[in-house]
Amino acid sequence: MSHFSDDIYTEPANVDVDTLANLGPLRGMAGIWQGTRGLDIKPKADGPRKQAYVERMELQPIDPVTNGPQLLYGLRYLVLITKPDQVKTYHEQVGYWLWEPATETVTHTLTIPRAQTVMVSGQVKADATSFELVTSDGAGICSSAFIDYAFKTVEFRIKVQFNADGTWSYDEDTVMMIKGQTEPFHHVDTNHLSRIGEPTPNPLARNR
Repeated sequence: MSHFSDDIYTEPANVDVDTLANLGPLRGMAGIWQGTRGLDIKPKADGPRKQAYVERMELQPIDPVTNGPQLLYGLRYLVLITKPDQVKTYHEQVGYWLWEPATETVTHTLTIPRAQTVMVSGQVKADATSFELVTSDGAGICSSAFIDYAFKTVEFRIKVQFNADGTWSYDEDTVMMIKGQTEPFHHVDTNHLSRIGEPTPNPLARNR
């Protein structure tokens, strides 16, 4: 039995347009961030390889979004990663972090220019100082034919931790079945992020 309302069209009234004030557990992620101690453990033909990385992440508030009666607040983000002392982009990622206050749900979407997208959701309290989202059995994971053939992603997991000093960190585990291997490979990424810029209020909040 569905827990959704039969009325799928009527939008909520009196929506607060100030996204920064309504991000729940995501409020501590808004802004521009830098991490200089990133660690990536990736698959290579001769086995796992560790790679240090430097990261810049920008998360800016978007205007409130409605799907009929559903109300979402969110952050649009861009991640740019390089290897230490290099200019060439090592990794790029775009997407959204979304918060639905009515159901206390966080949704994370990501797209990378390797022809792959992932969406994962989970229940999180509004005042949470840490949370973890997990998707498995391929749910919410869409990859190109080559990635499914060679490096099929079967699970994605991300844990976020907010710290008392205003920094935050993440731990990601992308579980893959690699062609020619019988055991899953855990492609791990982790970093600690410090704020280098404040968020810009969303358009409706700026113009009210």
